[in-house]
Amino acid sequence: MSFMKHNCKLFFKPLPFLSRGRAILLRFFMLPNFLLTRAYGLENLSGAEKTRIYAFNHNNSLEALMVPVLLMYHLGGSSISFVIDWMYGKVPVLGSLMNMIDPVYVYHKRSTVSWIEAIRPHAPSGDTIQRCAEKLRAGRSIGIFPEGKRNRNPETLVRGKSGVGHIALQSGAPVVPVGIDFNSRITKGKIPVIGRTIVRIGQPIIFPEQSQAYRALMLSASNCNRQHSELNQMASEVTHEIMLCLAELSGKRYREPSPRNRYSFS
Repeated sequence: MSFMKHNCKLFFKPLPFLSRGRAILLRFFMLPNFLLTRAYGLENLSGAEKTRIYAFNHNNSLEALMVPVLLMYHLGGSSISFVIDWMYGKVPVLGSLMNMIDPVYVYHKRSTVSWIEAIRPHAPSGDTIQRCAEKLRAGRSIGIFPEGKRNRNPETLVRGKSGVGHIALQSGAPVVPVGIDFNSRITKGKIPVIGRTIVRIGQPIIFPEQSQAYRALMLSASNCNRQHSELNQMASEVTHEIMLCLAELSGKRYREPSPRNRYSFS
């Protein structure tokens, strides 16, 4: 099958989770992926009805739009609630599109645009981890970039923030690692602003014993400071495992040392 025929077939892929109008919109936003993106491991997206945490490495701004569209398209239009900075929800047109996926907005950054900063909303009750866990318990999937920022280093990932570990352990949901790579990173050693993109989707990883121990500790009446430290340690270990998977899938290295393994989950 030729490249053109293959893409034409993909363009009319059924999107059973969307209305007709939203299906047309998603197909429109999928067009750049048909031209620029090669995806591997799509079979690991099977079971779109399952609640999952999708974790991505982060290189540039454009991929933050293209790759979520790619995943939702191949999930039949099933929506993923991405963890994103609040200011994107205030940008005309873009904000309306973002709100369609019911995102989890985070509020710790200031907008560099004065009029957007002037309309900063009040942060909702509950921290980001709690709000993500609530969405997962309600049956929605979550998308998150554990690096927490754009990382244009072509060789290494930055240290993953432990929030993804906390979310995985609180919810018990599988984590699907998604590595984002570029032809130019491989051939020229640089991250492009826009360029041929390679998306590698890994197998879901689960942490049943760790999650059980984490939730048991949350419910315990132990010393608050010690409990907080132990929960953070558990989340850091899970985050480290997720980042190692992202390193393998993205073609980068993860140089952060492994957290000290202080617990037994037997």
